[in-house]
Amino acid sequence: MTTETPTASAQIRPLTPKDRFGRAIERRDGVDFPFYNGEPIELSVGRWIIVWAAVVVGFVALISIPQPNNFVALLPRALFVATPLAVLALVAGRYWSAIFRRVRWVDVGNMFFFAVLNIVITFAVGAVVAAFFPVSANTTISDAGSGGVANTIALYVGSGIQLLGEELFVMLPLLALMYFLFAKAGLSRKTALILAWVISSLWFGAAHLPTYDWNVVQALVVIGSARIALTLAFIRTKNLWVSTGAHIINDWFFITQSLLIAGAAAGVAGS
Repeated sequence: MTTETPTASAQIRPLTPKDRFGRAIERRDGVDFPFYNGEPIELSVGRWIIVWAAVVVGFVALISIPQPNNFVALLPRALFVATPLAVLALVAGRYWSAIFRRVRWVDVGNMFFFAVLNIVITFAVGAVVAAFFPVSANTTISDAGSGGVANTIALYVGSGIQLLGEELFVMLPLLALMYFLFAKAGLSRKTALILAWVISSLWFGAAHLPTYDWNVVQALVVIGSARIALTLAFIRTKNLWVSTGAHIINDWFFITQSLLIAGAAAGVAGS
């Protein structure tokens, strides 16, 4: 990799309205995904490999550093975010922030919409899978509140940080795949996006295998299917803040649900 500062470049291939999906998928605001088509800059295959490697390094830090409580867990969760962002800034220069856009009120509405959509999909697909296969609990959610008030607050804060990392874990590979498939393999934008969408969702599901006791069906089918909705939030808005917000609302819903159930059970046991 060379060390020169990246500069803006022309599009790799001109796009037409037919290259975009309809209003149900993509807004008609003229905004496109960054990096895959030379805008605001082109990242070479080598640079994308480095970015993807940084995503993996951040994930290894997340799962390898011991987390005896949610305070200690703040460190690996922060590294999970900082590692890929730092490397993206290194290879993309001042354009690293192209994955983030200003959040408007309509974007907040999109956060809640896609969070609800994701929750519905999770329950629906999870119920079908549970009817035919054994499933495992997410201990981070099921153990919420067990360490006291301060530890629970740290769980909410830390999970918010981690969920930003999870969005980077999915979206940076998605953009890399779009570049490989569109700019290098010559596929259409729609085909490249669909393939990148599916592959990155499976990538995300596979990362949850340790969380769910290596339950392949649960990780790939349930989590992978739910990931489709969260990624759609980014596809529609081209804004990582929106998909992150939807992801946080989704997970905080389940954490809060677990806290309320645990509190109700404790109340019954104490009565």
